Amino acid sequence: MNRPTDRGPLPRPPLALVGRGGPERGPAPPPPQPSPPRERHTGEPGTAPPRAPAGEPGGGPRKGPDTARLEAELRERTADLQRLKAEFDNYRRRVHRDRLAVGQIAVVNVLERLLPVLDAIAEAGAQGEVTGGFRRVADLLERELAALGLVPFGTAGDPFDPTVHEAVSYTPPAPTDHITTDERPVCGQILRQGFLVGDRLLRPAQVAVTGEPPPRHETQLP
Repeated sequence: MNRPTDRGPLPRPPLALVGRGGPERGPAPPPPQPSPPRERHTGEPGTAPPRAPAGEPGGGPRKGPDTARLEAELRERTADLQRLKAEFDNYRRRVHRDRLAVGQIAVVNVLERLLPVLDAIAEAGAQGEVTGGFRRVADLLERELAALGLVPFGTAGDPFDPTVHEAVSYTPPAPTDHITTDERPVCGQILRQGFLVGDRLLRPAQVAVTGEPPPRHETQLP
């Protein structure tokens, strides 16, 4: 008797039989424990909840002896740096002022050596000998010296100032009806021009003074 060869898919075993004979499983994890309830602030409305004391979890930091010592050292170092910065600023200003003074002294020394050259050019110009190319050289020299701060002064008719004028001669005024007692002496003639460098008098002007001399104030002894 022939047996049928096509029986179809075999039935699956029940779920209870699956895993028998396999590795044993560990115990099941315990169920999660409920978290403890948070404390609620039961104070009056508008009041802050109580703060934890310092040093405890949730409280402010507590300063130990090391922290106080470090803060004191920080203040000391900061004061030292501020003092050093002030000293450096003063030193820088002093060096800048000294550098300007040294530069001005050097310029004054050079200009003082060139004054005889300017006197010779002025004398030649008064005689009409500064012409042509020599005139252009003289003008260029005057412009360059003016750029260095050299300022000539002294004009006939200027009030006589003994701080910047050197009186070489004095001519009293002629007796006329226009002379008043309060008339001050003036520079009647410029014999040699004076020069300034900034606010510094490089050379006084030599002048011939005319006019009434200034009144003398005599002090009477007791």
